[in-house]
Amino acid sequence: MGRTLGSGQLAALLHDPTRARPVYRHLAQTISELILDGRIALHVRLPAERELAPALGVSRATVTAVYDLLRESGFAHSRQGSGTWTALPAGRTPRGVTRLLGLRDTAIDLARAAPALPHQTLADALARVSPQLAEHVGTPGYHPYGLPELRAAIAERFTRRGLATVPDQILVTSGAQHALTLVLGLLCRPGDRVLVENPSYPNALEALRRARLRTVPLPVTDAGWDTETVTSSLRRSAHRLAYLIPDFHNPTGCLMPAEQRARVLHAARHSATWLVVDETLTDLALDVPAPQPFASFAAPGGNGQVITTGSMSKTHWAGLRIGWLRAPAQLVTELAGQRIATDMGGSVLDQLVALDLLERSAELLPTRLEQLRTQRAALTAALAEHLPHWTWQQPPGGLSLWADLGEPIAAELAERALDYGVRIEGGAYFATDPGVFAQRLRIPYTAPPDTLREAVHRMAATLADGLPPSGATRRPHWVA
Repeated sequence: MGRTLGSGQLAALLHDPTRARPVYRHLAQTISELILDGRIALHVRLPAERELAPALGVSRATVTAVYDLLRESGFAHSRQGSGTWTALPAGRTPRGVTRLLGLRDTAIDLARAAPALPHQTLADALARVSPQLAEHVGTPGYHPYGLPELRAAIAERFTRRGLATVPDQILVTSGAQHALTLVLGLLCRPGDRVLVENPSYPNALEALRRARLRTVPLPVTDAGWDTETVTSSLRRSAHRLAYLIPDFHNPTGCLMPAEQRARVLHAARHSATWLVVDETLTDLALDVPAPQPFASFAAPGGNGQVITTGSMSKTHWAGLRIGWLRAPAQLVTELAGQRIATDMGGSVLDQLVALDLLERSAELLPTRLEQLRTQRAALTAALAEHLPHWTWQQPPGGLSLWADLGEPIAAELAERALDYGVRIEGGAYFATDPGVFAQRLRIPYTAPPDTLREAVHRMAATLADGLPPSGATRRPHWVA
């Protein structure tokens, strides 16, 4: 049996069909364009006329006329007793039928919580740094520790936020994920125990798995972290390190209170556990002041085993691939040596652009934050309208909602939503162990408001049309 295109699925792709006249001709043209773009696959059965008519809010006669036009133009054909199927006229080639990692090119991407950088912002930065780049081309261009000017700027940023830092404590990396991988490679050995929040950032969890480390989960709920659980976990067993996202936690959005940070640092110090603190989302404070660096809450002289990572990916643009870590100077030297084995140093151009953007953060960041507030409001309003049974805690910062669907259908919804043009990930992908958070969905608000509203509309249509049975073939994941 071939696949059938559901009436709700097709209606979601067609938007409001009654705006153009004549309606039947507009619908036929739109469906043919969707077939050419690959958003409607070839050789799938179109919905029965009696089902599609109410889904579109048109008469059955209108749908009959639509299907007649599609057959006449070669975009559909009928089989006696088995319905109407999509086709392609002779000599035509669909434009968008290729897939990347099994995902439709045209899907609204809600799997990667990463904002875009305005074209003019990048163009202006490139224009400003081009004279500086000309000065560098006369040198070899290798900077395993990072461009000295950028290291100094990152160190000054930490100092300004309340944690005295010198450039020797900074290593510039190709993103925060690169920083974490370097740390794991230097400090850990296969079989070491690592404390990690549950849920947590999927790519960090994958890095831990690939390093063959034993993860010990620390629960993070809608209310945040339980202080006694965290501190007792640090004291109870020998852990090589703990990986934490205390600032607008990914995916829950929680912010760890200051008093809790001090207690966690105290417990880690007395258990000789390294803390790897991911501050990638720190600057995205939407409803509260941006928090101080986590290590600044330690008692005097007590932050020696804290490694802080950060990047430009969430605040500016992931395409720069610029991140960093702050650590004791001796450890930075050892990590730079670790880095040289696989990566001689980052792009000088990217680092110059990153330096330019960091120096203009006071100008650029407020606009970014206001944009995120507007997008968050659009997303929550759309969810309240179309999916009112879902619940969530509005995060005080960060890039996403951690929605509770009320039933364990997140994986099936994510799988089927791709057919409706939405790419999103279920909560299980953020878990340290399989089988949990099946009722959760991370929904980023990094897209424009109209796109977010359309994505919610399509997810609602996905649910209305029914989900595939549990255990269906899963697609590859790619989350940021």
